[in-house]
Amino acid sequence: MLIGGLQKMTLLDYPGQVAATIFTLGCNFRCHFCHNPGLVLPEKFEPNLRTDKDVLDFLRARKKLLDAVCITGGEPTLQKDLAEFCAAVKDLGYKIKLDTNGFRPSIIQKLINRRLIDYVAMDIKAPWAKYERVVGVKVDLDKLRQSVKIIMDSKLPHEFRSTVLPGLHTPEDVVKMARQVKGADAFYIQRFKPAPELVDQNFIQEKRFLLKDLEIIREEVKDWFGICKLR
Repeated sequence: MLIGGLQKMTLLDYPGQVAATIFTLGCNFRCHFCHNPGLVLPEKFEPNLRTDKDVLDFLRARKKLLDAVCITGGEPTLQKDLAEFCAAVKDLGYKIKLDTNGFRPSIIQKLINRRLIDYVAMDIKAPWAKYERVVGVKVDLDKLRQSVKIIMDSKLPHEFRSTVLPGLHTPEDVVKMARQVKGADAFYIQRFKPAPELVDQNFIQEKRFLLKDLEIIREEVKDWFGICKLR
């Protein structure tokens, strides 16, 4: 795998688990508000990459301290040897959480069928009709819808989450995004946070939704999910 980073411990990324987070290189989306241009834009990739062996050796040494591994990106399902890497991590006794944009439903299904993942988080970037504007590339919406169905039918713990900002989303859009995954285990509305570097530098000074406005939206959609929270 092309690994761009390793967070050695997190209590936030995998609900209820002490985890390490692995960041893969490369993404097929170009979301304007993405905080990880160093993992998304090839011209920003760092030359000194961690190898699979480096990461597996680290995980082997931390078995008494960690419960789980989060694999995020970038977009992990673009990695040709993702399944093999997950199998090696599972052999060490770890649970695995996969973060994905949902673009490759066949890979998600493969990982589920082989019992190589234990939790799935998929980003919902926009209402279907506005997806291409938000992610910056052409999108096969049928693949995204298929991934939503695969995840919700899988019986695995899962969540969908949407990062929202007024420059791209209206309050009505956020409700539409929630409706697209109605009935899921969990839906998180994530308030955009400005950062020094974004995939689209024009969004560095972008305004944020007020928390009170997002709370009104959450109240409207919360009964559609087991858990519905703001982040």
